[in-house]
Amino acid sequence: MTDAPHPRMDELIATMERLRAPGGCAWDREQTHASLVQYLVEESAELVEAIESGTRDDLVEELGDVLYQVLFHADLAAEAGEFTLEDVAAHMTQKMIGRHPHVFGDVVADTSDQVVANWEAIKAVEKSHRTSVLDGIPDGMPSLALADKTLGRAAKLGVTRDPAAVPATEEELGAELLALVSGAKAAGLDADRALRGAIRQLRTEVVTAELG
Repeated sequence: MTDAPHPRMDELIATMERLRAPGGCAWDREQTHASLVQYLVEESAELVEAIESGTRDDLVEELGDVLYQVLFHADLAAEAGEFTLEDVAAHMTQKMIGRHPHVFGDVVADTSDQVVANWEAIKAVEKSHRTSVLDGIPDGMPSLALADKTLGRAAKLGVTRDPAAVPATEEELGAELLALVSGAKAAGLDADRALRGAIRQLRTEVVTAELG
């Protein structure tokens, strides 16, 4: 394995295949794409925590846990004859090359703003089957992230919300948000449910605007 470009990756893949092979681990053999969702969510959250406040070793560990989830899903699909890890890698390579014509083609994009604009234009062509600007936003996203994503899409149609005054730093903003949640809790209100309700109202306005 030492002659391989990524021997440790190959070793991890072989370990996964051994665990899920007949005579391997009974628990691993019983898993499905659906049963693994809870672990993917948990491992992703732990990776975010490692990025935000962990050590180098924490980051290595949590990246490995998320990587293992990808390998697990790919192995499940390969066993079912659906697709393989190579198919996943090939699709992603094609996608990244297609989304970066300023690197792999002759398009000029010298700034991050130009790169983002090109990315959005290419994505719009790739996703031309979508009928709403809201298509592709997962409802299961955390409410704050969902609000940010929905606001961005809604703004494309001119559907907006007046921004509130905010502190100058993220630290101060975090404290203010926490205080707002604390106040809601004291008043017997569910801040997360309230925000999701406001997002649903915004989505309704977007759909109305799209219907003209």
